[in-house]
Amino acid sequence: MKDIKILTMHGIDVEKGIELLGDIEMYNSILSDFLDGYHDRMKRIDEYKNASDMQNYAIEVHSLKSDSKYLGFMRLADLAYQHEMNSKAGDLTSVMNNYSAFITEANKTYQIAKEYIESEENGTSSVTNISNNNQNDSTSQVQMISPEEVSLSTKAILVADDSSIIRNFINDIFNGKYDVLMASNGREVIDIISSNKDQIAALLLDLNMPDINGFEVLAYFKENNLFSKIPVSIISGVNDKDSINKAFEYPVVDMLNKPFTKDNVKLVVEKTVSFNQQI
Repeated sequence: MKDIKILTMHGIDVEKGIELLGDIEMYNSILSDFLDGYHDRMKRIDEYKNASDMQNYAIEVHSLKSDSKYLGFMRLADLAYQHEMNSKAGDLTSVMNNYSAFITEANKTYQIAKEYIESEENGTSSVTNISNNNQNDSTSQVQMISPEEVSLSTKAILVADDSSIIRNFINDIFNGKYDVLMASNGREVIDIISSNKDQIAALLLDLNMPDINGFEVLAYFKENNLFSKIPVSIISGVNDKDSINKAFEYPVVDMLNKPFTKDNVKLVVEKTVSFNQQI
């Protein structure tokens, strides 16, 4: 079994991560996803910083902040949050001045997590003191399908979030109960819905995405009278009341605030899927 002490001795809050994700197997799976996408993500962050593109820089560090909270990387989450706030304020000087410390912490966290994932501890479990409230939950992968492969005999849910960790987390929760489609930006949402609107039972929509953001998707829904066909709930990591109020100017069903737990997701998804059936 993997040696959990590699994480805890470096101040990583594994208990918090398992509280959010449900169990150690899910935690390990999500952590592996984080590692797989790490270098591409940090390359994008560096490119946006070098181009002084603070809008997309803010979106990327916001996503890193959310993922870090899920995995218990609280120091990295705090630094990413500072960069998110500075970039949203257009404060390029602060971003540049604090960039080296931010990247150093990110790389350090990556190395610790990689060491943990690759570790074994004499075949004995090292997680006996970690809370596990969902020991009987299956963590088998949901088979992913392309938009054109949605079965006509079942309904799919569409999860739109720029974070692969969030998408995979929600995907893993349902274990075949629903087909799950994924989008990383608003343009992909619109493309998927254009081909499959009759097969989609619900949309979970992040507000803060690159290319086309969640608010633009909501406007598209309104312009095309889609809310009556596909109920929408919001995924949000923003604490801005104006943004939240703006989202609820549209007929959205509910909101998932990051970081959320399995139970939060299940409750909101079932509420969203059943919403139009109650009208």
